[in-house]
Order: sequence, then C-alpha cells, then structure tokens
Amino acid sequence: MAIALSDAEIKAGLAKLNGWARDGDELVKEFRFDNYLAGLAFAAGVGVIAEGLNHHPDLLIGWRRVKVSFTTHDAGGKITAKDFAAAEAIDGLGYPST
Repeated sequence: MAIALSDAEIKAGLAKLNGWARDGDELVKEFRFDNYLAGLAFAAGVGVIAEGLNHHPDLLIGWRRVKVSFTTHDAGGKITAKDFAAAEAIDGLGYPST
C-alpha cells in the first residue's frame, strides 16, 4: 500500500516539477498543442508511460489540450511518491504545458 505524502512533502515535490500543481488530492497539469491530433498523440504516450509504471492518470482530452490528473487510489485517493514519479516521466516526453 502506498503512503500519502504530507503537505510539506507535496510542496517540495511540486518545486521540482515544471507546471504541475496540486488540486485538492490530485497532482495536475494541462498541456497545450497546436492541433487536436497532437494532443491525442501525447495522450497515447502518457498511456504507454502509465502502463509501464502501473500507475494510471485521469486524462481529459479537449481541443488542443490534455489535462493529466494523478492520485493514488491505494493510498485513499491521496498524493504519493508514485504520482510524482509518473509526472516526472511524463515531463520527459518534452511537451509544452500551459
């Protein structure tokens, strides 16, 4: 079972990420794209990373944007180190955020 991070640990983790934010008990980031298909391609890449990490985000795919939201269900829907590791991996794809 994953262990929820404290508020201080979450704040420290966010300071190391680019553009990610805390929204309640979720770690979120919105990415912007030049066109819809680029957003779909990004979402597919996120899916591959998520499957490899066995940690799956909620994805909201819109016109020229994709919102990625992480929380850890086996930690009671709280933010854990697993969420930060996944966020770092997604940032490694090199896509722009808002």
